Amino acid sequence: MTRAPALGGALTALVTPFAAGGTRLDERALGDLVAGQVAAGTEGLVVGGPTGEGPTLTEPERDRILRVVLAAAGGRIPVIAATDSNGTRTAIARTRAAEAAGAAATLAVTPFYNRPTQEGLSRHFAAIAAAADRPLLLHRVPARAGTDLLPETVARLAALPGIAGIVDATGDLASFSAIGRAAGPGFLLLSGDDATAAAHGAMGGQGCVSVVANLVPGPCAALQRAIRAGDHARARDIQAGLGPLIAALSLETDPGPVKLALALLHSRSAPDLRLPLVRPRPETEAALAAALARVDRTGEAA
Repeated sequence: MTRAPALGGALTALVTPFAAGGTRLDERALGDLVAGQVAAGTEGLVVGGPTGEGPTLTEPERDRILRVVLAAAGGRIPVIAATDSNGTRTAIARTRAAEAAGAAATLAVTPFYNRPTQEGLSRHFAAIAAAADRPLLLHRVPARAGTDLLPETVARLAALPGIAGIVDATGDLASFSAIGRAAGPGFLLLSGDDATAAAHGAMGGQGCVSVVANLVPGPCAALQRAIRAGDHARARDIQAGLGPLIAALSLETDPGPVKLALALLHSRSAPDLRLPLVRPRPETEAALAAALARVDRTGEAA
């Protein structure tokens, strides 16, 4: 297996900027977004996941987005490609393509819609890992996928050399603790839930794949630095300052609110989505505007 740069810390689940009503990629906006993330201290980027509207992307678009992000990042931080599919062969093909393009690692969600058993999940991820040359991260998000990974299944998968860790987007700290115990030392434990990022870190988590970091990368990076320094009081303060914005982003399905919030912050950023996602309601926009006006985007708690 090829050695990858360190993964963890402040990672951003990047949106995919579109133009012309969602009909084409906005590569300039994507490059600008990456540059801003790097400058603000973000330690890694995840592309093509649910926040990046991965289910709506064509295979050529997946490849192009990854290459644009890799070029903009310039090797300064690792780029992780979501290679989600509910078909194992497709997931393997996407994983190999992402590695060929230069992804430092890949992220694979539990298969959705066909809802395999725990044995099926174990075989699915094992097959992807066997075909991969770089670290594979598991993605646990049952609210979207309809299927969960149990601790005993994670323990089996953690024993495989190609599987490096898990992104747990449940916000369930009790189950996170159980998964950490089952997986054992050396297994990367990342949060995928902004609302519990500080608590996750206090319990031994090693980073967060964040949606709100699209808007406030500085505070999200500062939160993770505080966790590593053992300054959990500061991490809690930063988390509290971000709370209203995180709540506003949760009013409708991600990434509708975060793309709208980006447009409110930057006039050149369009809130374009692809169906079946649609622009958030006016009341959600008002809540986002109010939360953005309150948050400190410099890295300090509001």
